[in-house]
Amino acid sequence: MTQRSSELHSASPAQSPSTAPSKPQAHTNGGQTAGGEGSDEAVVSRRAEGSDQDGMKKVFVRTYGCQMNVYDSDRMADVLGPQGYRTTDSMDDADLVILNTCHIREKAAEKVYSELGRIRKLKDERGPGGKPLMVGVAGCVAQAEGQEIARRAPVVDMVFGPQSYHRLPDLIARASRGESVVETEFEIEDKFEHLSKEAAKPGLKRAPSAFLTVQEGCDKFCTFCVVPYTRGSEVSRPLAQILREAEQMAAQGVREVTLLGQNVNAWHGDGPDGKPLGLGYLLRRLAEVPGLDRLRYTTSHPRDMDDDLIAAHRDLKELMPYLHLPVQSGSDRILAAMNRRHTRDDYFRLIDSIREAAPGLALSGDFIVGFPGETDQDFADTLDLVRRVEYAACFSFKYSQRPGTPGATMADQVPENVKTARLLELQGLLADQQRAFNRSRVGMRMDVLFEKVGRMPGQITGKSPWLQPVQVDGPQDLIGTIQTVEIYDTGSNSLFGRLIAGHTDAQLSSTSPAKEAAIDA
Repeated sequence: MTQRSSELHSASPAQSPSTAPSKPQAHTNGGQTAGGEGSDEAVVSRRAEGSDQDGMKKVFVRTYGCQMNVYDSDRMADVLGPQGYRTTDSMDDADLVILNTCHIREKAAEKVYSELGRIRKLKDERGPGGKPLMVGVAGCVAQAEGQEIARRAPVVDMVFGPQSYHRLPDLIARASRGESVVETEFEIEDKFEHLSKEAAKPGLKRAPSAFLTVQEGCDKFCTFCVVPYTRGSEVSRPLAQILREAEQMAAQGVREVTLLGQNVNAWHGDGPDGKPLGLGYLLRRLAEVPGLDRLRYTTSHPRDMDDDLIAAHRDLKELMPYLHLPVQSGSDRILAAMNRRHTRDDYFRLIDSIREAAPGLALSGDFIVGFPGETDQDFADTLDLVRRVEYAACFSFKYSQRPGTPGATMADQVPENVKTARLLELQGLLADQQRAFNRSRVGMRMDVLFEKVGRMPGQITGKSPWLQPVQVDGPQDLIGTIQTVEIYDTGSNSLFGRLIAGHTDAQLSSTSPAKEAAIDA
């Protein structure tokens, strides 16, 4: 595993592996969040073959925050399968409960303690002679809080950070012997080698879309962000290991892979000639994997968007025409205070280069309003940047102080009422842009990867090349296939379409989505 070293500073509870520092008040989005990232919370419920056999224990995994946590929760389920566990979507049935936590949300630690209070009541209700319940806290809150969780919540048997998931069987064994387990060290050990072996077990069937972590950590040290303290320095997985896991996923039914990293476009490897490889090269190799029809990646830093990666958006039909590229602010003064290491003009030049290479590409991003010292003019600069770039989707946040980060101790903290007013104005503009982008898809024919049944009878739901949900009337046996759909209407976030007769799986795949958009627009 390749690691970039950086100086780490001690930090108290702060923020998750994401560029976003606070709870989204409300956001417009295309299905991605910053830094990876995802849903506010989700439950892992995936049953391996034979999991209904008597005698198997049940594990309930509640996942908070980013897409990388979703990936990590899936890998924990993989590791626990051979240990006799199957996943359940009911905490009441569980023998083991794991909270996979995230620091991106405001008061994230207190939310975890509140959930632990409910779990303690469940454990008390079972009583001394009832079904035993083991409790684990994982993820970035676990990494930041460590022993404090064990002290404040005696119901917890295990506290372990993101680098320890592959050692779950040992942690469970230690906890079963009565040991209070706290594992939050950043050990230089290839956890992914262990995790990918468990994910390769035969008979496992996966959903059509999957996440694949290729990079962890960040060395940028933005002043609002705690990623280096909860996920560590930038670490890149080896090329061969990534390709092997992608091939396993394709064999298990995955059609679309989203590469994950706190700073995913900082991924680097070593070529056979010793020359460094970048994310553009990795995407080209993944495009060669049989069965993988779609590739995405998130989240990126503007400073790591190199020419080869931009060229991949031009050259690879498998690389979807959607890029999440956070800028955070449109003010040079605030960008400098955030330690972003680029200017607004740098960002504009980068966007011009990307759009020249891939004219049909849609952009999403993240914005923070009310960072310490932000003036009315700084905020006006942000609005100006948004108008000039024109986003298809965005996440927007009010700045909130994260202990242990430089921003938390800066002078000139912006009053809450000012932050709220600015956020509402920004979100109004972003929502208008998202609606305009969605309306521009009406009348267009596009490839849609169908992933699940819809909310209405006879409806199935898929994903457009631009990450929009697409609803159509169609049979469930189309789930897992790519079909041509004509869009006839839009909703608040979704597109509505009809299947095109005679266009079966991936008929349009000979033309890149970006080029198809240019043809149909």
